[in-house]
Amino acid sequence: QVQLVESGGGLAQPGGSLTLSCTTSGGIFMLFAMGWYRQAPGKQRELVAGISSDGMTNYADSVKGRFTISRDNAKKTVNLQMNSLKPEDTAVYYCHTNWRGLTYWGQGTQVTVSS
Repeated sequence: QVQLVESGGGLAQPGGSLTLSCTTSGGIFMLFAMGWYRQAPGKQRELVAGISSDGMTNYADSVKGRFTISRDNAKKTVNLQMNSLKPEDTAVYYCHTNWRGLTYWGQGTQVTVSS
């Protein structure tokens, strides 16, 4: 059983920054591939950024150059640094992993970008 708990969401102005964190428990974190997804009202959930167990990263085109995903295996956390935020980044952000054939999601954290 794996638990994922997100934190760090909130309100930011356009051009501002936020950092999301996902704290994990259960499983063997260093073996997890982790991802951040987001879902805006009326839209499908989409992958924002992913990081493999050995640190390889991938990003949605819409966030490349603005967002950075990172992991701390000692703290069993994965972070998403979000810079140059835009109103279209407004969404609920979810942490995600798969472990032993099961899919796990966090409860989500709201990010709102507005002036």
